Amino acid sequence: MLAFSFVFEKPTQQAMKNYVVLLSGFVLLFIACVPKRELITEQNRVHSLQGDSAKTHSLLNSCDMQVATLRKDTTDLKNSMDAFIASCQSNAANSNMTIADQAKRLKNLEDLIQAQKATMNKLRKTVADALINFKPDELSVFLKDGKLYVSLQEKLLFASGSAVVSMKGKEALKSLADVLNSTPDITIDVEGHTDTVPITGRYEDNWALSTARATSVVRILTKDYSVDPHTIIASGRSKYYPVANNKTTEGRASNRRTEIILSPDLKELFKLLNQ
Repeated sequence: MLAFSFVFEKPTQQAMKNYVVLLSGFVLLFIACVPKRELITEQNRVHSLQGDSAKTHSLLNSCDMQVATLRKDTTDLKNSMDAFIASCQSNAANSNMTIADQAKRLKNLEDLIQAQKATMNKLRKTVADALINFKPDELSVFLKDGKLYVSLQEKLLFASGSAVVSMKGKEALKSLADVLNSTPDITIDVEGHTDTVPITGRYEDNWALSTARATSVVRILTKDYSVDPHTIIASGRSKYYPVANNKTTEGRASNRRTEIILSPDLKELFKLLNQ
């Protein structure tokens, strides 16, 4: 049997000294590490606080700008309100000052309109009396939209497809011209109308025929009966303004007509309206 024995030697003084130095180094290292971790933590917290401070500062600047903008908007709104109130007060004062003038203007307008209505009614009666010898199926006299219409049928003025005024038609135009020459301040529109049947012969179409008929009437009124040419207009309306159904013989006959439209002078009325 083998026998083992352990021999423990007593450490030397130098070894003990080295051991103490090494242990002291570990202790100092441990003590130094603890403040460093805390320092890093504090530094991180400081950085976080600095970031928060920067955000807060930015928000404060933004709020300051918004406050300044709101103050300016409030000032502008107040100035606008003050100007609006001043304008309303001025308008109210001016309105109160011109109520009498406005009432007078309205009264003048009403008087002028009534006077023109009376004039046109009187003119209608005068024209109807002048043309009393002609039959109702040859012509008609009526007021429409403030104007006086003298509607002359084709059979009174023209042969079919012709623009030459008949003798009887000239008699009617002379009677009408006597009234026109004694009535100042009116405008005269002479309109030719046809039915829907296409024209053949001398005239190209119903436009040409209706215009030629209106022009023939204007020539007789101005050249033969001295109606002022500055007051008269000739126009052709062709088939596009019927007064009856073109599917019947009677309707087509009614549509073949020449209308002499008398309009009052509206200069004074427009002058009052524009004041």
